[in-house]
Amino acid sequence: MHYRTSRRTLLTATAATAVAAAAGTVAVGGAAQASGTSGVSTDSRLKRLISRMSLEEKVGQLFVMRVYGHSATAPDQADIDANLSEIGVRTAAELISNYHVGGIIYFAWAHNTRDPHQIADLSNGIQRAGLAGPTPLPLIVSTDQEHGIVCRVGEPATLMPGAMALGAGGSRSDARTAGRVAGAELAALGINQNYAPVADVNVNPANPVIGVRSFGSDPEAVAGMVAAQVKGYQSAGIASAAKHFPGHGDTSTDSHTGLPYIHHTREEWEELDAPSFRAAIAAGIDSIMTAHIVVPALDPSEDPATLSRPILTGILREELGYDGVVVTDSLGMEGVRTKYGDERVPVLALLAGVDQLLNPPDLRVAWNAVLEAVKSGELSEARVEESVLRILRLKAKLGLFRDPYVTRRGVDRTVGTAAHLATADRIAERTTTLLANEGRLLPLSRRTHGNVLVVGADPASPSGTTGPPTRTLAEAFTELGFTASALSTGTAPSQAKIAEAVAAAAGKDAVLVGTYNVTATSAQRALVTALAATGVPVITLAVRNPYDIAHLAGTGYRASLAAYSWTDVELRAAVRVIAGRAEPRGRLPVPVQRADAPAQALYPVGYGLSY
Repeated sequence: MHYRTSRRTLLTATAATAVAAAAGTVAVGGAAQASGTSGVSTDSRLKRLISRMSLEEKVGQLFVMRVYGHSATAPDQADIDANLSEIGVRTAAELISNYHVGGIIYFAWAHNTRDPHQIADLSNGIQRAGLAGPTPLPLIVSTDQEHGIVCRVGEPATLMPGAMALGAGGSRSDARTAGRVAGAELAALGINQNYAPVADVNVNPANPVIGVRSFGSDPEAVAGMVAAQVKGYQSAGIASAAKHFPGHGDTSTDSHTGLPYIHHTREEWEELDAPSFRAAIAAGIDSIMTAHIVVPALDPSEDPATLSRPILTGILREELGYDGVVVTDSLGMEGVRTKYGDERVPVLALLAGVDQLLNPPDLRVAWNAVLEAVKSGELSEARVEESVLRILRLKAKLGLFRDPYVTRRGVDRTVGTAAHLATADRIAERTTTLLANEGRLLPLSRRTHGNVLVVGADPASPSGTTGPPTRTLAEAFTELGFTASALSTGTAPSQAKIAEAVAAAAGKDAVLVGTYNVTATSAQRALVTALAATGVPVITLAVRNPYDIAHLAGTGYRASLAAYSWTDVELRAAVRVIAGRAEPRGRLPVPVQRADAPAQALYPVGYGLSY
């Protein structure tokens, strides 16, 4: 693996000259520098570039595709096998050469994100492959780095609090700072588009796919946080993508596995869902991601929004005045595949107004379907060129025609720095929400409650690099001078595991239970009840949805908090709050409804106790 030592080494004179000739720029010192700055002249140059592209190259620019492996040219054999099986190519470089794709999306499960230097090297390899094509073109490299419960790049990169945690903190300044820091680190890794922030307003507590990925349930508050994050990310030089238009917040179906229906009236949509997308557009959002949802009030045909011309062109383009890049949610999700076959979906999405086709299940089928649609006249070449122009505009804005490469030095001075980690800790401390504190048990004193047992759920790390939560919590207590031990009891503890936890609680001064999506019949409720019956004070900490407390009524806990995620940064912050090293400043960004009377709020929006 090699990294350039100057801005000229990796971007060779030949490649730079090719990019310059293709984009109508002037090569200076081995790097392509724009010869003009006005939007009109940029468009003129880009249109000339498009006129020299083959139809196959134009179609390829519309696709953003997954690829397995840590390297663009020399992935592990298992990843080569996966690529051959799913895509029909061996490597990322071969994918780019064969299909001329305009973008690559990184996933941890695809082994794209092992460590910062490897990620940067992969990004450079991808850009080299793009510049080696018949028409040299840089690629947009994207990922889903929402933070909180959705993270593709893990430690040692800085992990920020997720959206609902930021919503609980209520600070637009913090949201913007989190976006700026996260964006700077992604840019240093060669990732230039982030599919964040989530602009959905989570008004349905039963929402299985959005939940804490949303900033909250109040449209105005969510809109303000979305705008702040957009400005933060984009100030760092990367593209942001507000998602999922026209709004995925009020559904009980996961669009990964089914086709959700949103039954808002047009008036309700305007009041609840539209404000955050309007705010994103006003903030200068570079891209907007579609939702695989049906909203009959917006399109009576009941096509999913991703394939709906009335929604994407009629509302998003014409009514909201958005002319940036529109990217689909993953085309491998069931929500977009329910009504039409995989060969029709990409064509219908383009006809609806989409620009980028994200991660189709079978690239060969999707790519050839678009190609044939143009050749048959169903999809005009002018329509394809309209989207290609938007995509190339974004690449130009991101500076990818000037220099698409990153450096080892840039990684080392930006990713996971002490200053960034400290910023994440400070922001996280302002998000932890204290919901109950019977007898003022908290803050917990080392003198009276110095021996703590931590039990509870240990969900898998969102990035694969943090946790497990019980150990992280226990270690955080130990660092603050407590004596702490951890026992993982899972999300569905057996009677034997509950008995083990009860035995472990003997002689302890307090027990912290990390809960995860508790229901009325959850064994986690039985765990809390059994521990409270020992007489040892029990503190519960919701490590995902703040709604857990509604299902713990009558279990005997003494104090209860919400952390909104089980990443280390939020768990450590929660322990500092429990131990009195930080004030509990978080306030609920969603209402918590009574379990026995869902129409009534147990805790309203804005609720939160202080010391």
